[in-house]
Amino acid sequence: MLLEIARPRLLVYGCLSWLVPFLAAFPFYGPGGELNVPLPLFKSAMVVIGGGIGVVLLVLAFHRVRPSLATGLALGLLWLAINWGVDLLILIPMSGMSRGDYAADIGLRYLLLPIIAAGMGAVAARARRT
Repeated sequence: MLLEIARPRLLVYGCLSWLVPFLAAFPFYGPGGELNVPLPLFKSAMVVIGGGIGVVLLVLAFHRVRPSLATGLALGLLWLAINWGVDLLILIPMSGMSRGDYAADIGLRYLLLPIIAAGMGAVAARARRT
């Protein structure tokens, strides 16, 4: 199963699950780096954008692997690791956040990836059996 989810296209999808919300955040900021909308609105928009692109990418991914709860969980955990890793390399240094602040404010939200992926895998596997 691990070899099945380590396909290059699925790794690219995991990277896109980070890149699309990152790029989508730029219009919310002004030229001086100040946020142009209230912070709660920005955070809500990022959750919606991240969740939406995550679901689209998972639908595409489940065309490439045999869906199951285990496959979905493994894929979600892989994408979680990708997102946390890229944030450690790019977002945390760029934002100046401490790792603790990052974990509480942003990092915890990425747990939606394995939760949604596992659920989608389980439902898709069940639908295949009926």
